[in-house]
Amino acid sequence: MSKLRTVKVGIVGCGGIANGKHMPALKKCENVEMIAFCDIIEERAVKAAADYGVKGAKVFTDYRDLLAMKDIEVVHVLTPNYKHAEISIAALCAGKHVMCEKPMATTTAEARAMCDAAKQNGKKLTIGYQSRSEPSYQVAHNLIAVGKIGEVYYIKAPSIRRRGVPTWGVFMDEEKQGGGPMIDIGTHSIDAALYVVNNYDVASVTGVVNNKLKYYAKDNGSWGPWGEDKPFTVEDSAMGMVRFHNGAMMYVEASWLLNVQDGGHPTFCGTLGGIEMMHGGLAINGERPDETGAMKLFAEDYKPTPADRTFFKDEALSSSEYEARQWIQAVVEDLDPIVLPEQAAVVTQIIEAIYQSGRTGRTVYFD
Repeated sequence: MSKLRTVKVGIVGCGGIANGKHMPALKKCENVEMIAFCDIIEERAVKAAADYGVKGAKVFTDYRDLLAMKDIEVVHVLTPNYKHAEISIAALCAGKHVMCEKPMATTTAEARAMCDAAKQNGKKLTIGYQSRSEPSYQVAHNLIAVGKIGEVYYIKAPSIRRRGVPTWGVFMDEEKQGGGPMIDIGTHSIDAALYVVNNYDVASVTGVVNNKLKYYAKDNGSWGPWGEDKPFTVEDSAMGMVRFHNGAMMYVEASWLLNVQDGGHPTFCGTLGGIEMMHGGLAINGERPDETGAMKLFAEDYKPTPADRTFFKDEALSSSEYEARQWIQAVVEDLDPIVLPEQAAVVTQIIEAIYQSGRTGRTVYFD
């Protein structure tokens, strides 16, 4: 991308996701300069500027000061969930293109307001769902698009951990996150599944929300225990049944705590075959004629490579690096980002409906 013009980026939120994903990936984009960093904890912004910024990069504790910089073209919003909509809308209204980390927002109303702000200001908005940047999901998307497995009528979208509560940051704080595992990791499974089948036409959602194991398992977590100093105000697992207008159904599972050995794999079942997303590849099954012409069941594994991706086919990029490169390319060349905001808004709507249904015991119907 060295031939492309330079894009100046501002970072809002310099915590774990910024350091673990966005800033390292942007640093590898040759035409990106990170020129400003903002965090309510000034020391984190200072460190981010030193590690990833250009010489003389600015540091702020108020995002409004960062947005006032006229030479910033792109802003990455990497804060706790409850601030996503507020900061993204402000950035779009300030004339910046916005990459917002997942989930898009904590409510459907906020997500729609973000979409409206992008349209009204003529700016690009995308959400950090990096599963779409993985070769395996792009291959599955393309196979289904050409009818490889026929009409897809059943989808399973699990995000299951036996013992995996993120005990750092604000993940267990419902007020700041909007929920627990469903909005944290279930959001990835929902987005990836909708992308693979290219179906956002949801008819209804029925959900169940559980708080069964968080007290029993508090001393046996993968990332350490939690106690009175770490209030756990979110669910420990949630499940949802999503029905589409074309009759297809998707079963969603999300947990940090569940007594299971194998949480299963994303699965797509069609009239001509099926696809399961295995670690590092796909398992494809179906029927085909043998040498005698008789129809026989088959199952085969496929290991995608970078050449299976839509862009940057000759480069072995991680999903985070691919996401960053494609996003910056979209800004420079006026292309669609790999995640459109209207698509991400449907993910938020599904999650909100699962929580609502779980509280009320009633199915939520979409208009």
